Amino acid sequence: MSPQALGGILVALITPFTDGGHAVDEGRLQAHIEHLIAAGVHGLVPGGTTGEFTAMSSDERKNLLELCIKHASGRVPVVAGIGALSTKECIHLATHAAHAGAAALMVVPPFYDPINVEQLRELMGDISSASRLPIMYYNIPSASGLTLSPAEIAALSEVGVRYLKDTSGNAPALTELLFGLHEHITAFNGWDTLTFYALAAGAKGAVWGTTNLIPELSVQLWETLAVRGNLAEGRALWAKIWPICKFLEEHNYPSGIKTGLELLGKETGGLRKPFALLEGEGREELRGLLEDAGLETVR
Repeated sequence: MSPQALGGILVALITPFTDGGHAVDEGRLQAHIEHLIAAGVHGLVPGGTTGEFTAMSSDERKNLLELCIKHASGRVPVVAGIGALSTKECIHLATHAAHAGAAALMVVPPFYDPINVEQLRELMGDISSASRLPIMYYNIPSASGLTLSPAEIAALSEVGVRYLKDTSGNAPALTELLFGLHEHITAFNGWDTLTFYALAAGAKGAVWGTTNLIPELSVQLWETLAVRGNLAEGRALWAKIWPICKFLEEHNYPSGIKTGLELLGKETGGLRKPFALLEGEGREELRGLLEDAGLETVR
């Protein structure tokens, strides 16, 4: 049986911790997943940037994935974030994800010492061979130090890459991938402030951290632009969403997302040190943006 095709709004999921950040909090995670699925999201992507994977052990990451698959309970696909600094660790996480029931893998390349294109192709091929799962390449040059041309990205389809999360912020490159190279790779937007353009231009979806805060609005935007093609209504929705996205891109992203959830009355356990929730003016600015978008915050 071929794997289920991915599409729509995939949530770049937070990792809720217990108070003090000592462990993943299953109860908080389950409640958050239930809210997201009830809002109509089309998939979950744990273990990425928004999920603070760099602050978690390998065992914690595997446990998080298992919990997400358990509580999604087959209602939406779960894409496992498996970025790591070595091929060995990537394969370890990838094979675990396959056995756990993940629908696909999201792979960010090693993010301390940049690798080259040939090494990236070998890495993707090794992960694909070991896991037999579709791969979503997480294109984030600001973190990986690796900038690929659209043609180089599309050519990753030769080594098991089926999807792209594009967090380059490079709209012309995304346009080429959507209109000129779409037969090779399926591009998802991953740069928040480009979401409106990407969906209007025909992207098959978005891997979107802001959806943790605004799942209903995110799904409405997808339905309006991608399903019904109503640009005027889409612009009205985007006018509510864009200021939140812009704010989050200007701050530590996981900090902003978790602060927003706390403002909405949802306990997250905060971030693992040295990172922390936003305080002061930044926190109050975010509160105002959420309220402007029609959400109720707690005092």
